Amino acid sequence: MSLEALRARLPEYAKDLKLNLGSLATEPLLNQQQLAGTFIASALASRHAATTAAIVAEFAPKLSPEALTAAKAAAAIMGMNNVYYRFTHLIGGDYPNIPAKLRMNVMARPGVEKVDFELWSLAVSAINGCGMCMESHEKIVLHGGLSKEQVQAAVRIAATVHATAVVLDGEDALAG
Repeated sequence: MSLEALRARLPEYAKDLKLNLGSLATEPLLNQQQLAGTFIASALASRHAATTAAIVAEFAPKLSPEALTAAKAAAAIMGMNNVYYRFTHLIGGDYPNIPAKLRMNVMARPGVEKVDFELWSLAVSAINGCGMCMESHEKIVLHGGLSKEQVQAAVRIAATVHATAVVLDGEDALAG
């Protein structure tokens, strides 16, 4: 399935999502790797098979094999980290001071430019609702030279991809 086919599946009440998917697919604030990786990591984090398949079909050809693997790795590692660090942040107490004892090697050597991997991690963290992770990744990407407008563009992609997945999952459930 293509991005156009995914957009066509959206019902009329989700027309804004359809329009946003179209305009964000050519977002000029992000380079091709940042854009494609943000779409893919966000789709994976949104956990809807048809959305993920369409977005990967559309954007994977725009990435090197290493960048595609890194986008997948960002979704994977944030799937773990967002749960863990959201817990430590919300519970507080001694938990933030206790070593996590979770392997996170991919963060040190993601296979792409660190700023791109961190941007993808930020998008996934926005979907997963981890404030501590969002703050950390935002600080790193800004320090790495990206602008607040580029950060906002990545989060707009994450929000739109996630909302698309939610709508289509709901429509699938109602049709099923």
